[in-house]
Amino acid sequence: MGSGEPSGRDVLTRSVRGQARRVGLGAALGCVHQLGEALVPVLIGVVIDQAVAGQDAGRLLLWLAVLAVVYVTLSWSFRLGARAGERGAEEAAHTLRLAIVRRVLDARGGAEDGRLPGELANVATEDAKRVGAVNMALMSGTWAVAGVTASAVALLLTSVPLGLIVLLGTPVLLWLGHLLSKPLERRSEAEQDRAAHASGVAADLVAGLRVLKGLGAQQAAVERYRGTSRLSLAATLRAARAESWQTGLVLALTGGFIALIALVGGRLALDGSLSLGQLVSAVGLALFLLGPLETFAWVNAELAQGRASAARIAQVLAAEPAVVGGDDPVPQPVRGALRLRGVRLGDGTDGVDLDVAAGRLTGIAVTDPACAEALLRCLGRERDPESGTVELDGVPLNRFDPAQLRAAVLVAAHDAVLFDGSLADNVTPRAEPEDDGTPDGSAAEPAAGDGTGEADADVLTERAMSAAHADEVARSLPHGTATGVGEGGRSLSGGQRQRVLLARALRAGPPVLVVHDPTTAVDALTEARIAEGLREIRRGRTTLVVTNSPALLAVADRVVLLDGGRVGAEGTHAELVRADATYRTAVLA
Repeated sequence: MGSGEPSGRDVLTRSVRGQARRVGLGAALGCVHQLGEALVPVLIGVVIDQAVAGQDAGRLLLWLAVLAVVYVTLSWSFRLGARAGERGAEEAAHTLRLAIVRRVLDARGGAEDGRLPGELANVATEDAKRVGAVNMALMSGTWAVAGVTASAVALLLTSVPLGLIVLLGTPVLLWLGHLLSKPLERRSEAEQDRAAHASGVAADLVAGLRVLKGLGAQQAAVERYRGTSRLSLAATLRAARAESWQTGLVLALTGGFIALIALVGGRLALDGSLSLGQLVSAVGLALFLLGPLETFAWVNAELAQGRASAARIAQVLAAEPAVVGGDDPVPQPVRGALRLRGVRLGDGTDGVDLDVAAGRLTGIAVTDPACAEALLRCLGRERDPESGTVELDGVPLNRFDPAQLRAAVLVAAHDAVLFDGSLADNVTPRAEPEDDGTPDGSAAEPAAGDGTGEADADVLTERAMSAAHADEVARSLPHGTATGVGEGGRSLSGGQRQRVLLARALRAGPPVLVVHDPTTAVDALTEARIAEGLREIRRGRTTLVVTNSPALLAVADRVVLLDGGRVGAEGTHAELVRADATYRTAVLA
């Protein structure tokens, strides 16, 4: 995130406070409800003193009518207030989910570092729900304050000692409840951490289920998840015990408080300071106080859990971006010339100097797979190099907006994911770029979204499918391109998935395309055909193929060997096979 953007905690605070107006309305209606609830025992006491004791039928009917009006007001104010509060809580949780997803999908990255996908999903669901519920808790707490205040005023008007007991005792109860919620807050945070980790492990195992079955490692995977799940269960039970202790102790304190009010009220009635109706009102108000005081206990628990979840959400929202700077748009048209100078990144590259000519097909062979991964991260700007620069058309990549840069320089990783949907949905993008970015002097291909019509879009898709030989995959499926591929493309074989992924990258038609090992799971004949199709469809546009496949390297205009994190040799495939032993070992061994 740029320096002008708000921090994660600021976003979190705004998302919770954004529902203030709706929650305020709910709180106001709830206060009306609580005032009505407090009025009921007072009115009953008045009925006893003025109508029942005096045997006045007219007054009895009058006060019963007043009670009926109060109950109607109670019903509607509660329904409308609760509705506003629940809606505020759900909207706050929804706003948080959007903020978390937006941060995770931010082109600058960083939010996913050190977290499994399942953990992020847990933060975006359970934690967001808990923080959203804080709105309802705050509203309910406001109701409870209104109820206690109304009761205290009514008791003061009835008996000063009883009113003082409520006014002085309630803050003490609240303070004790806050102290008792501290263990719950700590254990709730641990519970959510464990639950998120368990979710992440489960998602990780499901994603690799086919590989686990192939290795015969299902039992080891089950044991791993069982151990993680047990830790999560233990944390949940600890949090539940803390909550039960907190709730039980608060209820015990509340019960003692109510008993004290009843005891003092009874003594005052015995010495004649209170009438029968006033005693009934005092006891009724004391019993009514159970509700607000229990609400305080619930609010304390909700706030404790909400604080723990808010801290987890804030960590995601405030995560440092993986790449910094870069707000300039990518100049159009993109010629596609790449230049690397002294690029060093982790254990992969070690001072790479490389020039990639615009509009050419360049092969990159490596002696160390880590070097290939590092190069892909640099070109896709998932990580900035520790030293050195990477330039596109003479401009450093870190000056460009990452999202726009990735539309111009598309890095198609070999382990990319297919989405749950049809084969056609996975190949054809739903939104096309406004400019295809073809180099000067080359024939621009029409894009589906630039007004050229669906026919041209279909032609582009057919060309991409044919070049990647994914059309053969479509013909083998029961419903052709309309066939669902399943989550992650599980209904396809490894080679079929690779061809569909390559077709998707080719269909996108970026000015610069970087593909990584696109044919490791296909047979030699299909690989040779794909190599020719790739060369033909990308003619005139910059293409890098990071691979050790002889078939793909043979069709490249130029091949570069990265050895020991540096450029070791360059030339055509045939030249390097004849003249460089290291290249022969890397490519032909």
